[in-house]
Amino acid sequence: MSAEGLDTLGDMLAEYADIEKQLADPSVHADQAKARELGKRFSQLGPIVAAARELETAREDLETARELAAEDAAFAEEATALEECIADQEQKLRTMLLPRDPNDEKDIIMEIKAGEGGEESALFAGDLFRMYQRYAERNKWKFELIDATLSDLGGYKDVSIAIKTKASAEEGIWKRLKHEGGVHRVQRVPVTESQGRIHTSAAGVLVYPEAEEVDVEINANDLRIDVYRSSGPGGQSVNTTDSAVRITHEPTGIVVSCQNEKSQLQNKESAMRILRARLLADAQEKANAEASDMRKTQVRTVDRSERVRTYNFPENRISDHRSGFKAYNLDVVLDGELDPVIESLIDMETAELLKSSRDD
Repeated sequence: MSAEGLDTLGDMLAEYADIEKQLADPSVHADQAKARELGKRFSQLGPIVAAARELETAREDLETARELAAEDAAFAEEATALEECIADQEQKLRTMLLPRDPNDEKDIIMEIKAGEGGEESALFAGDLFRMYQRYAERNKWKFELIDATLSDLGGYKDVSIAIKTKASAEEGIWKRLKHEGGVHRVQRVPVTESQGRIHTSAAGVLVYPEAEEVDVEINANDLRIDVYRSSGPGGQSVNTTDSAVRITHEPTGIVVSCQNEKSQLQNKESAMRILRARLLADAQEKANAEASDMRKTQVRTVDRSERVRTYNFPENRISDHRSGFKAYNLDVVLDGELDPVIESLIDMETAELLKSSRDD
């Protein structure tokens, strides 16, 4: 393990011991918020400390086995086995010490937008919406529809959602779903196709860590707020009041619209949630080169050629073009069983971080 890694581990072991001491002090628990924060960090550090202690014990055992092997060759085999075990434990610990994404514990805002393919693309956007909804249900996460524009056939021209986890959860939504951003391509026979030909269309997914008000400072003078009448599929009027809200953040040019709620105030609050998330992501991209590289996997244009994943209905196949994951259970995945493909992307990210740490 590198000297930098050892320094990081030493800092974490010291932090763990300090938090353990604080949590043993009854006065700390008078401040419940502080106690929860300390408890959460203590839980995060626990597996690292346990792995470090296991490694230390294994190294001590190896030293003993080598000493005994010098006198009795029968212990040489045990020493070899311990060397292999230590190599595995060092790799495990090295992985645990990789830099954490600061947003991993955050909830998310997700936007799904129809792209090329007209009505078929909008119907596919609806399929993606339901896939993420079912995945949230499987994980007992809160799934909230923020805003949606329906297509004539019941798909989504665009839809914005928020996915939240429990405050006590060990990991946030961002860690699991941050790699979903990008162009998702579908290959199937559209309901509007009379000749039975397979068409290819696409929908774009954008994922942002949800920002709290303290995360992003927004100057009210930088906002242009327009109100207009909400409309449904095909321009059909939803209500007769100007309740829909469009907010333009003039310094960045980011535009957010919401019309899902009947109240102008509610639509404004929803639009501000999305705007904060977009501004946080924008600021982090500019401040952090790693974040900028990662965000390149998100949607630039909803073009079928710029795809991160393909959903092939005739073959019941799902393929992720970044991790190389492929499976022939598309129906199960669309029903919310996303963990295998998500794990392949997390493993890919970990491998890239390990390679980067070795190169450094």
